[in-house]
Amino acid sequence: MTYLLSADLPAASAGARFRALIERPGIVQMPGAHNGLAAIQARDAGFEALYLSGAAISASMGLPDLGILTVDDVAFYIRQIARASSLPILVDGDTGYGEALNVMHMVRCFEDAGAGAVQIEDQILPKKCGHLNDKHLAAPQEMAAKVNAARRARRDLVIIARTDAAASEGLDGAVARAKLYLEAGADAIFPEALTSVEMFREVAQRLPGVKLLANMTEFGRTPALTAAEFETLGYRMVIWPVSSLRVAARAQEELYAEIRRAGTPQALIPRMQTRAELYDTIRYFDYEALDRSIVTTILP
Repeated sequence: MTYLLSADLPAASAGARFRALIERPGIVQMPGAHNGLAAIQARDAGFEALYLSGAAISASMGLPDLGILTVDDVAFYIRQIARASSLPILVDGDTGYGEALNVMHMVRCFEDAGAGAVQIEDQILPKKCGHLNDKHLAAPQEMAAKVNAARRARRDLVIIARTDAAASEGLDGAVARAKLYLEAGADAIFPEALTSVEMFREVAQRLPGVKLLANMTEFGRTPALTAAEFETLGYRMVIWPVSSLRVAARAQEELYAEIRRAGTPQALIPRMQTRAELYDTIRYFDYEALDRSIVTTILP
């Protein structure tokens, strides 16, 4: 499969395909993919949708996740991952990069780049990872205005409103915000940084029929739960946002240390993907075959 052939492209939009996934029974599992190669590997492992994390993009650029990214930075990664995998992507839209018009610009850019869904959070800048302390929230009506702006700008893009209110306003505040965001046009709710199974269960009970997303990030405030456990609690989506980057970063760290120590990476050869395996992953020979099928050199 290559994105160069129109016959290989999905007929439906990414938004329509994402919506179909969350409408059917069962929980949609979305691992983070921090580049095109990771996206292909996730797809080949059997996943039907992916998550693109602002934290993973920032870290891959050598930056902290503090709202430094631009719309164009993220759109570059959306295009790369959508082309490589052809899967619908839920994209981390941070705080929307500004106010209502900025949010609308983000939605149009992300949807045109190939996103299937976008998540917008109710923090203000400088925003932080949802599992850190000292987060500052926008007023509920200000966030609702952003959600409404996103709804008006989208064609098929699924709008997911994230609330970080549980830490500072408790579940009452988080649920009240979620209901307001749904009224403003959100398709689903992402209650961030819940700290117990009981909290996840209570949110689902207080928002019956609402499509809910759970964040299963490592080293955070949420207890380690499986996708099946989240489904039992009433959640329709679960993400592992930075896992692929964390594994890759550790492997790279060990590689550079070994080269520095030994002057060669030879000891790590058994842990490397071979050239043949890499070419199989990226469908190298499919591209060569396509090229040969189009142009044949004829000598005079």
